[in-house]
Amino acid sequence: QVRVAESGGGLVQAGDSLRLSCLASGRTGSIVRMGWFRQALGKEPEFAAGIGRSGGSADYADSVKGRFTISIDNSKNTAYLQMNNLQPEDTAVYFCAASDVTRPSRARIFDYKGQGTQVTVSS
Repeated sequence: QVRVAESGGGLVQAGDSLRLSCLASGRTGSIVRMGWFRQALGKEPEFAAGIGRSGGSADYADSVKGRFTISIDNSKNTAYLQMNNLQPEDTAVYFCAASDVTRPSRARIFDYKGQGTQVTVSS
């Protein structure tokens, strides 16, 4: 079993940056991929970014490509989502996710999800 917990959300202004952290615990040695999803109020969850355990196979949704960067620090069992040039449409609850099942590279399916952290971007 793997558990993930997000932190780092908050209220920022348009154009600001924010970094989210995702700490994994439990059977962290089994993790093969980590990622981030987001869900705006009244909308379906949306994949944002994913990364392989080794730091390769990074994948981004078109909506965040060029502004968000996902990274992973295995020594800390932590994944990060650096978000730059945030816009009001980025306002959402951001969920960290992890997978312990080997799937095709850049798969957007995950097995574990955190409770989420709110990111609010004011205009």
